Amino acid sequence: MGSPVIKSNDVSIEYRFVRSSGPGGQNVNKVATAVQLRFDIVQAGSLSETVKENIFKLAGNRINYRGILIIDARKYRTQERNKHDALDRLNALILKASAREKKRVPSKPTYQSKLKRLDGKRRQSLKKVNRGKARLTD
Repeated sequence: MGSPVIKSNDVSIEYRFVRSSGPGGQNVNKVATAVQLRFDIVQAGSLSETVKENIFKLAGNRINYRGILIIDARKYRTQERNKHDALDRLNALILKASAREKKRVPSKPTYQSKLKRLDGKRRQSLKKVNRGKARLTD
């Protein structure tokens, strides 16, 4: 993924380990392998205000009322791999939030496309004119 934006020892990150569901047999019932990564967006000093606003837009309902982003990782059977997975997902979200959106530059219609449009309008007009009542000429 490249260099991480946030390190695992950052003070605004807190890990909670809970019991996971899914594969693992008896191990699932005994060991807390699932990870809840909690990232305090408001207190994160390493992020600009613009990036923080974008994270709030992108994360949606994964952010609680205190401004803490919660990422659940329970894909793997070990705590360590789930911890790395959660951190990778956090870094991916931050990278996406810090990416600048390209400004759209509107293009102009070509000469040929203008002619084609006008030809279509002319044909439609003739079609409508020909739908009128028949005139009797003497």
